[in-house]
Parts: sequence; C-alpha cells; structure tokens
Amino acid sequence: MGNAILEREDELAALGSSVRDAGDGSGTVVLISGEAGIGKSSLVEAIRGVLPAEGRLLIGYCDDLVTPRVLGPLRDLIGSVGTALTRALELGDRGEVLEALRDELGWANHPTVLAIEDVHWADEATFDVLRYLVRRAAQLPLVLVLTYRDDELSTDHPLQQLLGLASRVGPVRRLRLARLTESAVRRLSAAANADADEVFAITSGNPYFVTEVLASGDATTVPLTIADAVQARTAHLDPATLEILERLAVVPSVVQRWLVEALVPEGPAALAPAEQLGLIAVTPSRVGFRHELTRRAVVGSMPAARRMAANRSVLAALMARPGTDVSRVVHHAAQAGDSAVILQYGPIAAQEASAAGAHREAAAHLRLVLDQHPILEPRAEAELWEGFAIECYTIDAPAGDALAAQRRAVELRRGDDPRVYGASLRWLSRICWWAGDPDGADTAADEAIAVLAAAGDDDLLAMALSGKAQLHALAGRNAEAVVVAEQAIALGKDTPATLSHALNNLAMALWGTGDARARSSMEESLRIALAADEPEHACRAYVNLILYYLELLHLDDARRLLPEGIEFAERSDFVMFTRYLQVALGALHFATAEWDQVVSAAAYALDSSPPVRCAAVTLIGRTRLRRGEPGAVETLREAWQIALPLRECQWIGPAAAALAEAAMLAGDAGAAAAELTEAYELAGRFGTAAIRAELAYWLGRAGRPVGGEGLDHPYALLADGRWREAAETWRAAGCRYEYAAALADSPETEDQLAALVLLDELGAEPRARLVRARLRSLGVARIPRGPAPATRVNPAGLTERQSEVVQLLALGMTNAEIAGQLVLSVRTVDSHVAAALDKLGVRTRREAVTRARDLGILDLRR
Repeated sequence: MGNAILEREDELAALGSSVRDAGDGSGTVVLISGEAGIGKSSLVEAIRGVLPAEGRLLIGYCDDLVTPRVLGPLRDLIGSVGTALTRALELGDRGEVLEALRDELGWANHPTVLAIEDVHWADEATFDVLRYLVRRAAQLPLVLVLTYRDDELSTDHPLQQLLGLASRVGPVRRLRLARLTESAVRRLSAAANADADEVFAITSGNPYFVTEVLASGDATTVPLTIADAVQARTAHLDPATLEILERLAVVPSVVQRWLVEALVPEGPAALAPAEQLGLIAVTPSRVGFRHELTRRAVVGSMPAARRMAANRSVLAALMARPGTDVSRVVHHAAQAGDSAVILQYGPIAAQEASAAGAHREAAAHLRLVLDQHPILEPRAEAELWEGFAIECYTIDAPAGDALAAQRRAVELRRGDDPRVYGASLRWLSRICWWAGDPDGADTAADEAIAVLAAAGDDDLLAMALSGKAQLHALAGRNAEAVVVAEQAIALGKDTPATLSHALNNLAMALWGTGDARARSSMEESLRIALAADEPEHACRAYVNLILYYLELLHLDDARRLLPEGIEFAERSDFVMFTRYLQVALGALHFATAEWDQVVSAAAYALDSSPPVRCAAVTLIGRTRLRRGEPGAVETLREAWQIALPLRECQWIGPAAAALAEAAMLAGDAGAAAAELTEAYELAGRFGTAAIRAELAYWLGRAGRPVGGEGLDHPYALLADGRWREAAETWRAAGCRYEYAAALADSPETEDQLAALVLLDELGAEPRARLVRARLRSLGVARIPRGPAPATRVNPAGLTERQSEVVQLLALGMTNAEIAGQLVLSVRTVDSHVAAALDKLGVRTRREAVTRARDLGILDLRR
C-alpha cells in the first residue's frame, strides 16, 4: 500500500502538526478510523516521515485473540522503552504500569507518538491505561494515536466509552480515512499499467484491495473477493511452503523471531517464496502478513484439520518457552481443541487478568474453562464457579449467569470447610441482591452468619454480619442495620476491607435516620478502602457518599467527587459501580436541569442489574417527561415494574413520585394515587426524609394532603404550602426546574410569570403549558407566547436533534460514533443523517457540513 499513502497528504500533515505541538508540551489524541484495508496501519508507519529528530514512534498491536492479551499492545513496547516501564509491564501490575508510563512519556522537548493499532480488540486493562493517558495527554509531550475499525463497533463496545472520554477531556483529532477517489486509483493504476476503470469498479477504492488487484498484474482476471485473490497467490506456492505459511497464519499478530525459528525449522530461506509474492513481510526480528485481511484469508482457506494442526504446532512452541503469555497459550489451545491445556492454563490466565484489572478477560477465561465440563474435585470446581460469579458481578454481566454460578459454587461447598462455605454464602447473598432477589439475599446472609458463628472465624463472621447490615440499610431497616453494623465493626476493626464495608453500612443507616454522623462515617469508609486498595469497597463508598450529597442538595460536593469516583471505578474495571456512578452523574445533571446530559450519562446503565437499571430508567423517563418527549410515561411504568419486586423504598419511592408528576402534567393528578399511597406507606417505615417529603408533596397534589411531617426538605415545605421558602431553598441549591415549579405554586401572578420564563428557558414545555393555562384562568392578558420551535429558527428546517447530528458529522464522526455519543441506535442515527441531508439538499456528508457552515448553523467551538 506504499503508493496509496501518497494520497493521505492531508492526514499526514495533520499528524505532523500534532507532533510539533507535542514537542512544545501540548499533547493530543488522534483517532484514526475506517474499514479494514483503508490504510490505517500504513498511515501510522508513515508518521516516521514527519517525526522530528528528537521524537520517537512507539507502536503496540491489539490482536484478534479469543480472549485478548492483558496489556498486550503495551507489552509490545518492551525493548523500546525504559527499564521501569519494562519491569512494570513484565509484572503486569496496573498501578506500576500507569506510574512508569507517565514518567516514560513525560520527557520534555522529546515528543513521543504512541500508536495503538486495532484498539477495537483491546483488553480491559489496556482500555484502563488508555483512559488514563487520554485524560493526561494534553499535559504531556505525547501524541496518542488510536486506530480502529468504526464499522465493527456496537453501541455498547468498551471503545465507545473511550471515544466519548476523548471528546470531553481534551484536544482530539479525528481522521476517518475515506476510500481512494477514482482519480487516485487512476494515478496508481498508471504505474502498474492496469485498466483504472476496471480496478476502481472491482475495489471501490479500498486501498488494500487496490494493492491486491494491482499486484495481480491483470485486473480483468482477478476474482472479486480478496480471499480468492489471496488464494490465487498461494496457488503458486509448493505444498511445503504453503504449510509453513499456514503455520504462521494462525498466529493473530506479528510472529516474533523465536517463534518463527520454532515454526520454521527449515530456516528463513523457506519464507522467500511467500515474501516474493507479497504475502508476508520479513525482518530480522519478526515476520508478519502484509495485511490482517491476507492472514485471515489464508486461515479461512484452511481445512479444519490443518487449522487445528497448525494451532497445535504454535501451542507446542509456546509451552516450550518459559514465561510465555498465558493468554496466547489459552487462545491456541482453544483453537486446537486441547481441553487439558485449557484446564491447566485457563485459571492462570484468569488470575493474571483479574490481578491486572482486566475482569472481562478474566470472566472469558473462566467461562472457557467451565465450558470444557471439567471433572474436578468439588472444591476445585467450586473455586472456578465462584471466581466466574464474582467476575460477572464485577463487570455487570447478565445477573442470571452470576447467580447460577454462585449457587453452583455454594452447592459444591456444602459440607466442606465451614469457613469457605460461609464465605461463599456471603457472596451468594450479595449477588442475589444485585440480581434482584431480596428473599434469596436475606436467606443466604442469615445462613452465612449461622455457619461462620459456629466456625469461630471472627474476620469472616464480621464480613457476613456487615453483609446483613448492608441488606438492612438498603431496605431502610435502619435500627437493625445500626446494631448489626456495630457488631461487624467490633469484630472486624483490624481488617480494613471489613471495617470499610461495615462503616459504609452504618453510614447508610445513620443517613436514613437523619443522623449527621452519616457523612463522617462514609468519608472514613472511603478513606480506609482507598488506603487498603480495596476497589469494591471504595467504589461502593463513592456511590453512597455521592448519593448522600445529592439527596441533601449538596450539589457542589457531588460535582467535586463524581469525576474522581468514576475514574476510580473505570480504572478498577468495576463496571457495575461505573454504571451506578454514571446514573449518579445523570442525577446531578437532572437536579440542575442540564437535561441534554442526563440521558447520555444514565443510558450507560440500561443494561445493568435490576437495581441500577431501575434508577437509570426512572431518571431517563422523568427527564423525557419534563421535556415533553414521547414515550416518557411508558418508560416510567417500566421503572415501576422493575422497582416493585426489589421491595426497597429507594427504588419504589422515586418511581412513584415520577408517575405522580406524569399524572399531574397530564392534567389528572389523582391518576397515580394508588402507586403514591403504596410508596408513601412504605416510605413511612423505610424511606429517607427526602423520599418521604417528595411523596407527601405529590399526595397533596393528588388530592390526599398529608402535610410535610415537619421534615427539613423543600418538598416538605411545598407540602405545607410554604412555596416561597421552598423556592428559595431550590434556588440556593441550583435546582432550576424545582425552583420554577415552586414559583408556579405561588398565588401571585408575578411569581408565576417568573416561573414561566425559566420553564421556557429550560424547555420544560409540559409544566410551562400548565402555568399558561393557570394564568389565563386568572385573567392575565399578556402571557408570553414561549419559544418558537427549533425548526422555525433553523434556516434549513433541521430539528434540534438533526442539528446536533450535523455538528458531530463536522467532527468527522461515523454514524456508530454518533450513536455512542448521543446514546441512540445506529439505525436512528442513520435516519437522522438521511433526513438532514435531504433538508440541506445535499447528497454526501461532506456536502452537508459545507452547507451547514454556509447557513451559519454549524458551531465548531469545541
């Protein structure tokens, strides 16, 4: 593809500019996307031509393994980086890697281009490191280049989160590589003396395809698929050379020299025929296929028996070499169908992945082992099932999988060492709660306490007691929670993990009773967990402390702590808590009426376990309700149905309040009276002050006034008719919608008009419509008409969403990237793009951006 890169002059110039800026200490992130064969790798190699003398290019590769190598692309840098980073990568310690990497890349006046190829295949530990670098790139002499296939990304792919982060935190260049134009193909074809029209017709301008066709020497006789084109070349190889090529092809990465020597005992000369045909590139240190598509074409043409035999050859070579990457061993064992090796190395690979924070990869390794249906001793099998269950809990995998695995582990451990059995029951209790089974959680917790009390292990008993205190606190049984949490603290005070966990549960119970000591207990829980490097307990402390701040309307405290908590959860690969923290971020935006940002934050948790999903669905439904968007009531009904089986006021109360608000905005405030009554009775026994106050207010709106019960909350003030005090509290807290709603409850027309202005500014059309109706009923003559629809003020007639899509098109985003950014399906974005092009009267995305810029509706101040 060497000549094709000459057509990338604009992209190379952009990269060169980024490198020069990095040399001055202003780093950036460069995202190179496009389909397979579009020239991403060629562009990365061409960076060498724009590097200043004091710069360097480091390249790491993500491989298409069954389960990705932990820190694989970073381990490729060993031999090109300093001893500190080399040592950290060899140990696989995530914390040491991050610290050493920052030192390695912080060499002033010596810019580094760190390119990670095929990031769509990266492991979670690598994503963790990349998130770390993306946040800090602007302060380093670094150009972080990430290449990926944008046409292979689902909306929930881990890379989407990284791309969204890159867009938010600092300078980013997006280079989406387009296919070669017809004129470019014509220039390339002239050098090969080929029919340019035929070449373009066959390849559609894909640079790799163009290269393959031109290399064949006759465009008219080359088959239409690359697989056939590659086979046309391999047909010129003798059987012995083809067998060697196939052995190399089953290795999904470049083949290092030692492995080449093991797989090709005939020596390097045996590779010459394949090299001469342009199938592989040979250097003194490695052998690689000219393109990943070439390698795949060779593998795809191999009969299953030969493919398994080739993998067995690679597996034998890997196992004969000390210190081999166990992920590679497991990959080739799976491809070779070698169950014995999978059973031997799979648990080791899972342990390595988990230690590095790559919990998705750990779960995948354990799933592979369990799929072999191993015949093991009960204790060994139980360890596999429990490890799999805990990894699934950590990554927020489907709850049913984790629950079934942990129940199997408990069953296998029944009658075993009571300490191991009791600890396993404690985990079963937690996973039951997470899976939405409160009865199962209570039963397992009680049995764990009984078993461990008899076993005489105070540390394990303390954790089991803390688990029971947690269930009490989550359900609002605060007095019981305090008693049990204090027992756990007394027993487990010398074990940081247990102490942090128990302090957190004590804090939740104190919060529920309105005790001011809740905050200091939560802060102490977080401090202990962070100092002891206990990710689960630290994540949980972040979540509860932030939710505490939000409920007390200490929004500045929540805003300060949220980025820290989210970064910690992401770095720990604790997906469940990352999702919960994203819901908390959405709740902060909801409280401040920054509605455009609510859905994109909370939607990250829509695939979460029932409790977290319930919170997300409630938040999204209520946001759409206040904006007057269709489907809001149906979404809130779904939240109610999720909440009921959970039987906790923290889920049922907000869902009922949201349904009550929907009924009021629809003009029938009493329509949700049944749900409100049920939730209010539950809240009276088990709810926090904030939930009780809000439900009391909505009961009053529904025609069943109960008053504010003397609670210290603005909703309680509203329930007592003290709208002015409530409005001032909301205003001081920064809750603009609630402030306007409180003003709207005023009997004074001036207050109602002021509320109307703010509601119009917020786009809260349903509530604004009610205020206008009330003003008309009072005989007010001059009522503001409200904002014109967005389509009236947009010169092209674009809707607000279509305008937003065009803005992102201007940033070079693909439809898949736009879908991830806006939390929409790709199909929905396709429709928005088509509609925008139609309204702008253009045929291509580039023309749409130009037209939007000419009309003055493009805002590129980003």
